[in-house]
Amino acid sequence: MTAGRLQADEDVVNDEANGIRVRAATAADKAAWRRLWNGYLKALGAEVPEDVTEHCWSRLLDPSSGLFARLAERDGEVVGFAVCVLHPGTWKLQPICYLEDLGVDEAVRGQGVGRALIEDLLALARSRGWSRLYWHTNSANHQARRLYDKFAPADDVVRYQIELDRNSQL
Repeated sequence: MTAGRLQADEDVVNDEANGIRVRAATAADKAAWRRLWNGYLKALGAEVPEDVTEHCWSRLLDPSSGLFARLAERDGEVVGFAVCVLHPGTWKLQPICYLEDLGVDEAVRGQGVGRALIEDLLALARSRGWSRLYWHTNSANHQARRLYDKFAPADDVVRYQIELDRNSQL
């Protein structure tokens, strides 16, 4: 197991007031995760090739991968996910957690699922000794930003991104 890596059966947050349980993803969760993943991509207006999605899922379950997923359940149904990358940093000795994707079933948005997923990651960060949890979102995603602003203020970091492919000159 990688330092700071999760155990497959590790539960951290149980939000009893909202009936939400957050836990690690398992192989049995593939169909539920795919349903939410597809809805998440649709909401973003994004397309991810099937082979990339399949590879992502396999890495989420691979204990040697830096990727992991946490799932939120309500009444035994998976209603949200957090896909994260645990990685080293240049300014810290402890691992850093990047929350890359946070998706919540449209039917339960605004009911505490996203909050429970972030609280779960914060609890994991504290218990595992991670040095930082960070994420980014579109500046126009006001619904998500209302939630995120409850955890931390947005900073002034500007992101630059260059998409590379085989035909790229960079």
